[in-house]
Amino acid sequence: MDKVVVITGASGGIGAELALQLGAKGAKLVLSARRKPELEAVAARAGSESLVVVADATVRGDMEKLRDAALQRFGRIDVWVNNAGRGITRSVAELTDEDIDVMMRDNVKSALYGIQAVLPHFKSRNAGQIVNISSGLARLPLAAFRSAYSAAKHALNALSACLRLELKQSHPGITVTVVMPGVVATEFGINALGGGPDSRTLPGAQSVEDATKAIVDVIESPRAEAYTNPATKADVERYYRDVEAFETEVAARFRR
Repeated sequence: MDKVVVITGASGGIGAELALQLGAKGAKLVLSARRKPELEAVAARAGSESLVVVADATVRGDMEKLRDAALQRFGRIDVWVNNAGRGITRSVAELTDEDIDVMMRDNVKSALYGIQAVLPHFKSRNAGQIVNISSGLARLPLAAFRSAYSAAKHALNALSACLRLELKQSHPGITVTVVMPGVVATEFGINALGGGPDSRTLPGAQSVEDATKAIVDVIESPRAEAYTNPATKADVERYYRDVEAFETEVAARFRR
């Protein structure tokens, strides 16, 4: 794969696995996260064509420095993956102002800063791909306790769609892709604000390797949207056919 790929949130979970799978295919990688030792360990496994940039995706200036470092090392960026994010375990009735602010910062602003950092470079070439890692919860109300996280991912999907529409008119060579994983066996659950169930122990959790293959696939064959698990897509289609029936079914599961 002759592509230069920037990945945020690359020190663990899906981001780290994406680095490994892309590195195995020959991609040149720019890996970013806040945790330097973990990031360097991922880079060492991903291959020699890996640049480590310690940065915070929720800081606009850090994303601009990440872009500059990538361009200085490789001369171009082909794909920018906005993977950094965080969950929450809080019902709607319990949400605070800070909860909402944190979820929007970690899941929406982090992606927006990456988008706005790389977009001028992509526009100058009329080429490139932005990949935003969203969630099946951006479409499905499967976990009420993930309320503000779900809301933030809905917002990310909307921003992505609006950007895609803008670029179709002005820069059709640029692709904006949203990837929506379901439950994936990572540390996402225990790292959520307020704690919560460990995603690795939940029934039906998809392996991080399988979920990441779907992201690699959209980088190799760019398109607007993808689900990492076909079952999630099937549930989304069922949900929009009959919202009330679907929500009644989900609520009944939690009452058991």
